[in-house]
Amino acid sequence: MGAHRPRFLAVDLDGTLVDSHGSPHAGDVRAIRAAQRLGIHVTIATGRLYSGTREVAEALGLRHAIACVDGSHIVDAATHATLMSVSLGPSDASRVREEFARANLVSYVLADDAVAYDSRGAPYLPYVATWSKNVRANEDVFQSDLWSVPSGVSAVVGVGSRTQIDELTDFMACHLASSVQVTRFSVGSLGGPNRWALIARAAGATKGSALRWMAEREGVAIEETVCVGDWLNDVPMFEAAGRSYAMGQSPREVKERATDVLSETGERGGGVARVLAEAFGVVMEEEGAGLRDGAAAG
Repeated sequence: MGAHRPRFLAVDLDGTLVDSHGSPHAGDVRAIRAAQRLGIHVTIATGRLYSGTREVAEALGLRHAIACVDGSHIVDAATHATLMSVSLGPSDASRVREEFARANLVSYVLADDAVAYDSRGAPYLPYVATWSKNVRANEDVFQSDLWSVPSGVSAVVGVGSRTQIDELTDFMACHLASSVQVTRFSVGSLGGPNRWALIARAAGATKGSALRWMAEREGVAIEETVCVGDWLNDVPMFEAAGRSYAMGQSPREVKERATDVLSETGERGGGVARVLAEAFGVVMEEEGAGLRDGAAAG
């Protein structure tokens, strides 16, 4: 980071700060609270909706802006007010709904801080429910009223075979690239062999753009920011931050884009505490926490 002392830390949730059951790692929580007492700005940057993020933010004692839905929704953690939002408008949402239905994907629509699904999506509900505390069952997800809420659609998620996902991803990249961004990924053991997923969101917002927005709001130079994450949606944040850490279980392509790679994993925890010690000089002691080696929080 050269002459820039780190002042701002952005932390991913799933696979980084919280385990597979959605519980924050106690040691990481203690380290974050200690960092905040020392004047270090800590925020969350997650793919979850705010309703699925709020409880963790409160456990950390966060009182500033946090980024949800991969940077598409920035919320004031103190007042719960929306500070910035980028969503699919009526025309784009209608087109995405049409294409997801045509591809016959198991689908979820995320809007108005809620997630709608139907019976086909029930098998994946334990995973999807971590995104929001407001999960709504529908007879047909494509008839959900979330498609037409005034605030717009935050994201649409589809699950299917690798062939289905590849074909729809390629189609949308050709025909909707100017207004819709898509990310595909394997769901691994969650849905059995050859199960892949696709997330479609409004173009123009990422965790990277959210990090820049939040840092500017706090008067922090982007070179003074540090981030930690574990997955593809964290890469834009890695590219924006002055220093970036990939968790130990991260895919190779994610680790290659980070400045540093941790040995700690999201399931064991300790990665965030390690980042605070290594990048910020925050040490945990029996009687409290302090700054090591003359490091300054700014």
